[in-house]
Amino acid sequence: MAIAKAARGLIVEKGLEGLRTRDIAARVGINIATLHYHVPSKEALVALVAQSLKEEFRAQEMQRPRDGRSGLALLRMEFEDIVETMLEAPDRLSVMAELVERARRDPAIAQIIGPMTNHWRSILAGIFSRGVADGTLRQTIDPEAAAHIFLGTIAGWRTTQPSREEMVSVFAELERAFIAPAQEEEV
Repeated sequence: MAIAKAARGLIVEKGLEGLRTRDIAARVGINIATLHYHVPSKEALVALVAQSLKEEFRAQEMQRPRDGRSGLALLRMEFEDIVETMLEAPDRLSVMAELVERARRDPAIAQIIGPMTNHWRSILAGIFSRGVADGTLRQTIDPEAAAHIFLGTIAGWRTTQPSREEMVSVFAELERAFIAPAQEEEV
């Protein structure tokens, strides 16, 4: 985990292009041969970083039980998770965004990061589908398109770094766009 943490810090500071194994080894306090024993390639390093992100996102998800919740309640939980991440662990989204951007140009990284982004998009599309089915979200929503809108909003925050109030305001607008008419009175 120390190697992944050091790599993530360097990715945030210098981008993936600035990621050097000697810098990681220095941060962790090991020699470069030991580092290469644990992570023999840049792809292995990216996979280790991706796994650390996945574990943290999963741990965050487990903090709030989701069973039996409506689509709208689940969407609000996703909003809460994003706000929490942006405020308490912004490096998670920065590193994820850096990896996604690099994956567009590097097929090896795309193979590593693609399943994570597809999984998140699938979860979001499932939330929107559930909301349509349970009547808490608009019946005319295209769940896949809505998931892309949600993810696009989050991706845009990498550079703008909004305040908590700005994020809440944006989420309120997104919710109004997705919410079922009967639910609007309850908001």
